[in-house]
Amino acid sequence: MRDIAIVLIVFGSVPFILARPYIGVLMWSWLGYMNPHRLAYGFAYDFPFAQVVAIATIIGLLFSQEPKRIPLNSLTIFWFMFLLWMGVTTIFAISPDVSQEQLIKVAKIQLVAIITLMVISDRARLNLLIWVIVLSIGYYGIKGGIFTIITGGSHHVWGPSGSFIQGNNELALALLMTIPLANYLRSIAVNIWVQRGLLLVIILMGVSAIGSQSRGALLAAGAVMLWFLLKSKQKLKMGLALLLLGVSVVVFMPSSWHERMDTIDTYQEDASAMGRINAWQAAISLASSRFTGGGFDGINIRSIFVMHAPIPEKYHDAHSIYFEVLGDHGIPGLLLFLLVGILAFKRSNELVRRTHDVKELAWLNTLARMIQVSLIAYATGGAFLGLAYFDLFYHLLAIIVIGTHLVEKHVMEFEQSEILTVESRGRGANAENKRSWY
Repeated sequence: MRDIAIVLIVFGSVPFILARPYIGVLMWSWLGYMNPHRLAYGFAYDFPFAQVVAIATIIGLLFSQEPKRIPLNSLTIFWFMFLLWMGVTTIFAISPDVSQEQLIKVAKIQLVAIITLMVISDRARLNLLIWVIVLSIGYYGIKGGIFTIITGGSHHVWGPSGSFIQGNNELALALLMTIPLANYLRSIAVNIWVQRGLLLVIILMGVSAIGSQSRGALLAAGAVMLWFLLKSKQKLKMGLALLLLGVSVVVFMPSSWHERMDTIDTYQEDASAMGRINAWQAAISLASSRFTGGGFDGINIRSIFVMHAPIPEKYHDAHSIYFEVLGDHGIPGLLLFLLVGILAFKRSNELVRRTHDVKELAWLNTLARMIQVSLIAYATGGAFLGLAYFDLFYHLLAIIVIGTHLVEKHVMEFEQSEILTVESRGRGANAENKRSWY
Protein backbone atom coordinates (compact mmCIF):
# COMPACT_ATOMS: atom_id res chain seq x y z
CA MET A 1 0.00 0.00 0.00
CA ARG A 2 2.84 2.41 0.80
CA ASP A 3 4.39 1.83 -2.63
CA ILE A 4 1.08 2.52 -4.40
CA ALA A 5 0.40 5.61 -2.29
CA ILE A 6 3.81 7.13 -3.09
CA VAL A 7 3.40 6.37 -6.81
CA LEU A 8 -0.04 7.99 -6.85
CA ILE A 9 1.21 11.09 -5.03
CA VAL A 10 4.29 11.58 -7.22
CA PHE A 11 2.77 10.82 -10.61
CA GLY A 12 -0.43 12.57 -9.63
CA SER A 13 1.59 15.74 -8.99
CA VAL A 14 3.18 15.76 -12.48
CA PRO A 15 0.33 17.67 -14.23
CA PHE A 16 0.42 20.31 -11.49
CA ILE A 17 4.22 20.55 -11.76
CA LEU A 18 3.98 21.09 -15.52
CA ALA A 19 1.51 23.93 -14.93
CA ARG A 20 3.31 25.40 -11.92
CA PRO A 21 7.02 24.47 -11.73
CA TYR A 22 7.37 25.66 -8.12
CA ILE A 23 5.29 22.63 -7.09
CA GLY A 24 8.11 20.54 -8.56
CA VAL A 25 10.55 22.17 -6.13
CA LEU A 26 8.20 21.35 -3.25
CA MET A 27 7.81 17.73 -4.39
CA TRP A 28 11.55 17.28 -4.93
CA SER A 29 12.21 18.70 -1.46
CA TRP A 30 9.74 16.26 0.06
CA LEU A 31 11.42 13.36 -1.73
CA GLY A 32 14.92 14.61 -0.94
CA TYR A 33 14.45 15.34 2.76
CA MET A 34 11.87 12.82 3.88
CA ASN A 35 12.76 10.02 1.42
CA PRO A 36 9.23 8.56 1.67
CA HIS A 37 10.13 5.79 -0.80
CA ARG A 38 12.61 4.47 1.78
CA LEU A 39 9.66 3.82 4.05
CA ALA A 40 8.18 1.40 1.51
CA TYR A 41 9.07 -2.26 1.14
CA GLY A 42 8.38 -2.99 -2.53
CA PHE A 43 9.22 -1.61 -5.96
CA ALA A 44 8.98 2.00 -4.77
CA TYR A 45 12.05 1.63 -2.54
CA ASP A 46 14.53 2.16 -5.40
CA PHE A 47 12.28 3.87 -7.94
CA PRO A 48 13.76 7.16 -9.27
CA PHE A 49 10.90 9.41 -8.18
CA ALA A 50 13.18 12.44 -7.83
CA GLN A 51 14.22 12.06 -11.47
CA VAL A 52 10.58 12.00 -12.59
CA VAL A 53 9.84 15.16 -10.62
CA ALA A 54 13.01 16.89 -11.84
CA ILE A 55 12.20 16.20 -15.50
CA ALA A 56 8.61 17.43 -15.07
CA THR A 57 9.88 20.56 -13.30
CA ILE A 58 12.36 21.40 -16.06
CA ILE A 59 9.72 20.88 -18.77
CA GLY A 60 7.26 23.03 -16.84
CA LEU A 61 9.94 25.68 -16.39
CA LEU A 62 10.64 25.80 -20.13
CA PHE A 63 6.99 26.40 -21.02
CA SER A 64 6.01 28.53 -18.05
CA GLN A 65 4.99 32.12 -18.80
CA GLU A 66 6.14 33.34 -15.39
CA PRO A 67 9.23 35.59 -15.25
CA LYS A 68 12.33 33.46 -14.72
CA ARG A 69 15.41 35.14 -13.36
CA ILE A 70 18.17 34.35 -10.90
CA PRO A 71 18.80 37.23 -8.47
CA LEU A 72 22.49 38.04 -8.70
CA ASN A 73 24.52 39.36 -5.81
CA SER A 74 27.85 38.56 -4.17
CA LEU A 75 26.44 35.41 -2.56
CA THR A 76 25.09 33.88 -5.77
CA ILE A 77 28.23 34.85 -7.72
CA PHE A 78 30.63 33.10 -5.33
CA TRP A 79 28.19 30.23 -4.91
CA PHE A 80 28.27 29.65 -8.69
CA MET A 81 32.04 30.07 -8.72
CA PHE A 82 32.24 27.26 -6.16
CA LEU A 83 30.08 25.08 -8.41
CA LEU A 84 32.28 25.82 -11.43
CA TRP A 85 35.36 24.97 -9.39
CA MET A 86 33.80 21.59 -8.60
CA GLY A 87 33.71 20.96 -12.36
CA VAL A 88 37.36 21.96 -12.71
CA THR A 89 38.49 19.68 -9.88
CA THR A 90 36.51 16.82 -11.42
CA ILE A 91 38.41 17.25 -14.70
CA PHE A 92 41.73 16.98 -12.86
CA ALA A 93 40.52 14.40 -10.29
CA ILE A 94 42.70 11.52 -9.20
CA SER A 95 39.87 9.17 -10.13
CA PRO A 96 37.74 10.94 -12.79
CA ASP A 97 35.13 8.17 -12.92
CA VAL A 98 34.48 8.27 -9.17
CA SER A 99 34.51 12.06 -9.15
CA GLN A 100 32.14 12.35 -12.11
CA GLU A 101 29.65 10.03 -10.46
CA GLN A 102 29.62 12.18 -7.33
CA LEU A 103 29.55 15.40 -9.38
CA ILE A 104 26.34 14.23 -11.06
CA LYS A 105 24.71 13.69 -7.66
CA VAL A 106 25.82 17.10 -6.41
CA ALA A 107 24.79 18.78 -9.68
CA LYS A 108 21.23 17.48 -9.27
CA ILE A 109 21.03 19.03 -5.82
CA GLN A 110 22.45 22.31 -7.09
CA LEU A 111 20.10 22.35 -10.08
CA VAL A 112 17.05 22.16 -7.83
CA ALA A 113 18.50 24.88 -5.57
CA ILE A 114 19.00 27.12 -8.62
CA ILE A 115 15.48 26.39 -9.90
CA THR A 116 14.30 27.34 -6.41
CA LEU A 117 15.82 30.76 -6.95
CA MET A 118 13.85 31.09 -10.17
CA VAL A 119 10.37 29.92 -9.17
CA ILE A 120 10.00 30.65 -5.44
CA SER A 121 9.21 34.28 -6.01
CA ASP A 122 6.91 35.38 -3.20
CA ARG A 123 6.20 34.96 0.49
CA ALA A 124 3.49 32.31 0.04
CA ARG A 125 5.71 29.99 -2.00
CA LEU A 126 8.66 30.55 0.30
CA ASN A 127 6.59 29.57 3.32
CA LEU A 128 5.35 26.46 1.52
CA LEU A 129 8.95 25.42 0.87
CA ILE A 130 9.84 25.91 4.54
CA TRP A 131 6.79 23.91 5.59
CA VAL A 132 7.87 21.02 3.35
CA ILE A 133 11.40 21.07 4.77
CA VAL A 134 10.22 21.23 8.38
CA LEU A 135 7.61 18.49 8.04
CA SER A 136 9.92 16.22 6.01
CA ILE A 137 12.88 16.32 8.39
CA GLY A 138 10.62 16.86 11.38
CA TYR A 139 8.96 13.52 10.70
CA TYR A 140 12.16 11.76 11.78
CA GLY A 141 12.55 14.19 14.65
CA ILE A 142 9.09 13.34 15.95
CA LYS A 143 9.73 9.61 15.62
CA GLY A 144 13.20 9.93 17.12
CA GLY A 145 12.02 12.11 19.98
CA ILE A 146 9.27 9.68 20.97
CA PHE A 147 11.69 6.76 20.60
CA THR A 148 14.26 8.49 22.82
CA ILE A 149 11.68 9.17 25.54
CA ILE A 150 10.32 5.61 25.44
CA THR A 151 13.77 3.98 25.54
CA GLY A 152 15.25 6.44 28.02
CA GLY A 153 17.81 7.62 25.47
CA SER A 154 19.69 4.32 25.54
CA HIS A 155 19.64 3.81 21.75
CA HIS A 156 20.80 5.86 18.76
CA VAL A 157 18.28 7.59 16.50
CA TRP A 158 18.76 6.97 12.77
CA GLY A 159 17.53 8.67 9.60
CA PRO A 160 16.22 7.26 6.29
CA SER A 161 18.55 4.73 4.66
CA GLY A 162 20.48 5.78 1.57
CA SER A 163 20.12 9.50 2.30
CA PHE A 164 22.44 12.28 3.49
CA ILE A 165 20.90 12.00 6.96
CA GLN A 166 20.98 8.22 7.34
CA GLY A 167 23.50 8.27 10.18
CA ASN A 168 22.64 9.30 13.72
CA ASN A 169 25.15 12.18 13.61
CA GLU A 170 23.89 13.51 10.28
CA LEU A 171 20.24 13.31 11.31
CA ALA A 172 21.00 15.17 14.54
CA LEU A 173 22.64 18.05 12.67
CA ALA A 174 19.77 18.19 10.15
CA LEU A 175 17.31 18.43 13.04
CA LEU A 176 19.27 21.24 14.69
CA MET A 177 19.29 23.12 11.37
CA THR A 178 15.54 22.58 10.99
CA ILE A 179 14.45 23.58 14.50
CA PRO A 180 14.96 27.33 13.79
CA LEU A 181 12.83 27.03 10.63
CA ALA A 182 10.10 25.34 12.65
CA ASN A 183 10.31 28.15 15.18
CA TYR A 184 9.87 30.67 12.35
CA LEU A 185 6.69 28.89 11.21
CA ARG A 186 5.47 28.87 14.81
CA SER A 187 6.05 32.62 15.10
CA ILE A 188 3.97 33.45 12.02
CA ALA A 189 1.21 30.89 12.66
CA VAL A 190 -2.18 32.43 13.44
CA ASN A 191 -3.95 29.31 14.70
CA ILE A 192 -3.12 28.56 18.34
CA TRP A 193 -3.19 24.79 17.74
CA VAL A 194 -0.69 25.12 14.90
CA GLN A 195 1.56 27.09 17.24
CA ARG A 196 1.28 24.45 19.95
CA GLY A 197 1.78 21.64 17.45
CA LEU A 198 4.95 23.22 16.11
CA LEU A 199 6.22 23.79 19.66
CA LEU A 200 5.74 20.08 20.34
CA VAL A 201 7.57 19.25 17.09
CA ILE A 202 10.47 21.51 18.10
CA ILE A 203 10.74 19.84 21.51
CA LEU A 204 10.68 16.34 20.00
CA MET A 205 13.28 17.30 17.39
CA GLY A 206 15.52 18.60 20.16
CA VAL A 207 15.06 15.41 22.16
CA SER A 208 15.81 13.36 19.05
CA ALA A 209 19.00 15.32 18.35
CA ILE A 210 20.24 14.72 21.89
CA GLY A 211 19.09 11.09 21.72
CA SER A 212 21.27 10.54 18.65
CA GLN A 213 24.24 10.46 21.05
CA SER A 214 26.15 12.63 18.58
CA ARG A 215 29.04 14.60 20.06
CA GLY A 216 29.02 16.97 17.10
CA ALA A 217 25.32 17.60 17.64
CA LEU A 218 25.97 18.43 21.31
CA LEU A 219 28.57 21.03 20.31
CA ALA A 220 26.25 22.45 17.66
CA ALA A 221 23.40 22.59 20.18
CA GLY A 222 25.69 24.45 22.60
CA ALA A 223 26.59 26.99 19.90
CA VAL A 224 22.92 27.48 19.01
CA MET A 225 21.91 28.03 22.65
CA LEU A 226 24.78 30.48 23.15
CA TRP A 227 23.63 32.45 20.10
CA PHE A 228 20.05 32.55 21.41
CA LEU A 229 21.36 33.78 24.76
CA LEU A 230 23.48 36.52 23.20
CA LYS A 231 20.65 37.73 20.96
CA SER A 232 17.87 37.46 23.53
CA LYS A 233 16.41 40.70 24.89
CA GLN A 234 15.62 38.90 28.16
CA LYS A 235 18.95 37.26 28.87
CA LEU A 236 18.11 36.30 32.45
CA LYS A 237 14.96 34.40 31.49
CA MET A 238 16.67 32.82 28.49
CA GLY A 239 19.67 31.84 30.60
CA LEU A 240 17.47 30.20 33.24
CA ALA A 241 15.48 28.37 30.56
CA LEU A 242 18.65 27.04 28.92
CA LEU A 243 20.06 26.06 32.31
CA LEU A 244 16.87 24.15 33.10
CA LEU A 245 17.04 22.46 29.70
CA GLY A 246 20.66 21.45 30.25
CA VAL A 247 19.96 20.02 33.69
CA SER A 248 16.98 18.07 32.31
CA VAL A 249 19.18 16.51 29.62
CA VAL A 250 21.89 15.57 32.12
CA VAL A 251 19.35 13.98 34.49
CA PHE A 252 17.33 12.16 31.81
CA MET A 253 20.04 10.69 29.56
CA PRO A 254 21.55 7.31 30.51
CA SER A 255 25.14 6.60 31.53
CA SER A 256 26.02 5.43 28.00
CA TRP A 257 25.23 8.93 26.71
CA HIS A 258 27.35 10.58 29.42
CA GLU A 259 30.26 8.25 28.69
CA ARG A 260 30.14 9.10 25.00
CA MET A 261 29.91 12.85 25.61
CA ASP A 262 32.83 12.66 28.04
CA THR A 263 35.09 11.56 25.18
CA ILE A 264 34.98 15.15 23.89
CA ASP A 265 37.44 16.04 26.65
CA THR A 266 39.47 12.85 26.25
CA TYR A 267 39.49 12.69 22.45
CA GLN A 268 43.14 11.52 22.49
CA GLU A 269 41.89 8.20 23.90
CA ASP A 270 39.02 7.87 21.41
CA ALA A 271 39.79 5.84 18.27
CA SER A 272 37.08 7.56 16.21
CA ALA A 273 38.28 11.07 17.09
CA MET A 274 41.92 10.22 16.42
CA GLY A 275 40.92 8.58 13.15
CA ARG A 276 39.25 11.81 12.06
CA ILE A 277 42.31 13.88 12.95
CA ASN A 278 44.43 11.45 10.94
CA ALA A 279 42.04 11.92 7.98
CA TRP A 280 42.16 15.71 8.39
CA GLN A 281 45.93 15.65 8.17
CA ALA A 282 45.67 13.47 5.07
CA ALA A 283 43.33 16.03 3.46
CA ILE A 284 45.76 18.86 4.29
CA SER A 285 48.64 16.91 2.77
CA LEU A 286 46.67 16.12 -0.40
CA ALA A 287 45.54 19.75 -0.84
CA SER A 288 49.12 20.93 -0.32
CA SER A 289 50.42 18.63 -3.05
CA ARG A 290 47.59 19.16 -5.57
CA PHE A 291 46.18 22.63 -6.32
CA THR A 292 42.82 21.18 -7.35
CA GLY A 293 42.68 18.61 -4.54
CA GLY A 294 41.83 15.00 -5.24
CA GLY A 295 38.41 15.55 -6.80
CA PHE A 296 35.24 14.14 -5.24
CA ASP A 297 36.12 11.27 -2.87
CA GLY A 298 39.76 11.37 -4.01
CA ILE A 299 41.08 11.25 -0.47
CA ASN A 300 38.85 8.24 0.24
CA ILE A 301 40.71 6.11 -2.27
CA ARG A 302 42.72 3.87 0.04
CA SER A 303 45.98 4.11 -1.92
CA ILE A 304 45.78 7.93 -1.88
CA PHE A 305 44.86 7.99 1.81
CA VAL A 306 47.82 5.75 2.68
CA MET A 307 50.12 8.04 0.74
CA HIS A 308 49.09 11.20 2.65
CA ALA A 309 47.94 10.08 6.11
CA PRO A 310 50.43 10.31 9.01
CA ILE A 311 49.21 6.90 10.21
CA PRO A 312 48.44 5.04 6.94
CA GLU A 313 46.87 1.97 8.55
CA LYS A 314 44.19 4.06 10.31
CA TYR A 315 41.91 4.54 7.32
CA HIS A 316 39.03 6.86 8.28
CA ASP A 317 36.63 9.31 6.69
CA ALA A 318 37.29 12.99 7.47
CA HIS A 319 33.74 13.56 8.79
CA SER A 320 34.07 17.34 8.42
CA ILE A 321 32.57 19.69 5.87
CA TYR A 322 35.77 21.74 5.88
CA PHE A 323 38.27 18.92 5.42
CA GLU A 324 35.91 17.16 3.03
CA VAL A 325 35.93 20.21 0.72
CA LEU A 326 39.67 20.69 1.24
CA GLY A 327 40.45 17.13 0.19
CA ASP A 328 37.98 17.19 -2.71
CA HIS A 329 38.66 20.64 -4.16
CA GLY A 330 41.93 21.88 -2.70
CA ILE A 331 42.66 25.16 -0.97
CA PRO A 332 40.79 27.29 -3.60
CA GLY A 333 37.70 25.13 -3.12
CA LEU A 334 37.82 25.48 0.66
CA LEU A 335 38.26 29.26 0.42
CA LEU A 336 35.25 29.53 -1.91
CA PHE A 337 33.18 27.29 0.39
CA LEU A 338 34.10 29.39 3.43
CA LEU A 339 33.40 32.61 1.54
CA VAL A 340 29.95 31.35 0.55
CA GLY A 341 29.18 30.55 4.19
CA ILE A 342 30.46 33.93 5.40
CA LEU A 343 28.49 35.81 2.73
CA ALA A 344 25.37 33.82 3.60
CA PHE A 345 25.63 34.89 7.23
CA LYS A 346 26.42 38.47 6.19
CA ARG A 347 23.45 38.60 3.84
CA SER A 348 21.11 37.21 6.49
CA ASN A 349 22.42 39.85 8.89
CA GLU A 350 21.66 42.53 6.29
CA LEU A 351 18.15 41.13 5.98
CA VAL A 352 17.70 41.49 9.74
CA ARG A 353 18.92 45.08 9.59
CA ARG A 354 16.90 46.11 6.53
CA THR A 355 13.64 44.62 7.81
CA HIS A 356 13.97 45.97 11.34
CA ASP A 357 10.85 47.94 12.33
CA VAL A 358 9.27 47.36 8.89
CA LYS A 359 5.84 46.02 9.76
CA GLU A 360 5.18 44.46 6.36
CA LEU A 361 8.48 42.55 6.52
CA ALA A 362 8.41 41.47 10.16
CA TRP A 363 8.01 37.85 9.01
CA LEU A 364 11.18 38.13 6.93
CA ASN A 365 13.07 39.63 9.85
CA THR A 366 12.19 36.57 11.96
CA LEU A 367 13.09 34.22 9.12
CA ALA A 368 16.50 35.84 8.64
CA ARG A 369 17.23 35.52 12.36
CA MET A 370 16.28 31.86 12.34
CA ILE A 371 18.40 31.17 9.26
CA GLN A 372 21.38 32.61 11.11
CA VAL A 373 20.79 30.03 13.83
CA SER A 374 20.59 27.25 11.21
CA LEU A 375 23.87 28.44 9.67
CA ILE A 376 25.57 28.45 13.08
CA ALA A 377 24.38 24.88 13.69
CA TYR A 378 25.74 23.83 10.29
CA ALA A 379 29.06 25.61 10.74
CA THR A 380 29.73 24.10 14.17
CA GLY A 381 28.18 20.65 13.82
CA GLY A 382 29.50 20.32 10.28
CA ALA A 383 33.05 20.61 11.59
CA PHE A 384 32.65 16.98 12.67
CA LEU A 385 30.34 15.68 9.92
CA GLY A 386 30.78 15.15 6.18
CA LEU A 387 27.75 17.10 4.96
CA ALA A 388 29.44 19.61 2.66
CA TYR A 389 26.96 18.89 -0.15
CA PHE A 390 23.84 18.52 2.00
CA ASP A 391 20.70 19.85 0.29
CA LEU A 392 19.51 21.93 3.23
CA PHE A 393 22.57 24.19 3.34
CA TYR A 394 22.08 25.16 -0.30
CA HIS A 395 18.36 25.63 0.19
CA LEU A 396 19.21 28.03 3.03
CA LEU A 397 21.40 29.95 0.59
CA ALA A 398 18.50 30.09 -1.86
CA ILE A 399 16.11 31.32 0.85
CA ILE A 400 18.55 34.11 1.79
CA VAL A 401 18.84 35.22 -1.84
CA ILE A 402 15.06 35.09 -2.30
CA GLY A 403 14.56 37.07 0.90
CA THR A 404 17.00 39.73 -0.29
CA HIS A 405 15.12 39.96 -3.58
CA LEU A 406 11.79 40.35 -1.76
CA VAL A 407 13.21 43.20 0.34
CA GLU A 408 14.44 44.98 -2.78
CA LYS A 409 11.07 44.42 -4.43
CA HIS A 410 9.31 45.89 -1.38
CA VAL A 411 11.58 48.94 -1.40
CA MET A 412 10.95 49.47 -5.11
CA GLU A 413 7.18 49.22 -4.68
CA PHE A 414 7.32 51.61 -1.72
CA GLU A 415 9.31 54.18 -3.73
CA GLN A 416 6.90 53.91 -6.64
CA SER A 417 3.92 54.42 -4.32
CA GLU A 418 5.65 57.49 -2.85
CA ILE A 419 6.22 58.90 -6.33
CA LEU A 420 2.57 58.31 -7.26
CA THR A 421 1.45 59.97 -4.02
CA VAL A 422 3.61 63.04 -4.71
CA GLU A 423 2.35 63.23 -8.31
CA SER A 424 -1.25 62.88 -7.11
CA ARG A 425 -0.75 65.70 -4.64
CA GLY A 426 0.80 67.79 -7.40
CA ARG A 427 -2.15 67.23 -9.71
CA GLY A 428 -4.51 68.10 -6.87
CA ALA A 429 -2.63 71.36 -6.23
CA ASN A 430 -2.74 72.27 -9.94
CA ALA A 431 -6.47 71.64 -10.07
CA GLU A 432 -6.97 73.88 -7.02
CA ASN A 433 -4.92 76.63 -8.68
CA LYS A 434 -7.06 76.40 -11.80
CA ARG A 435 -10.25 76.70 -9.76
CA SER A 436 -8.79 79.72 -8.01
CA TRP A 437 -7.89 81.29 -11.35
CA TYR A 438 -11.38 80.93 -12.74
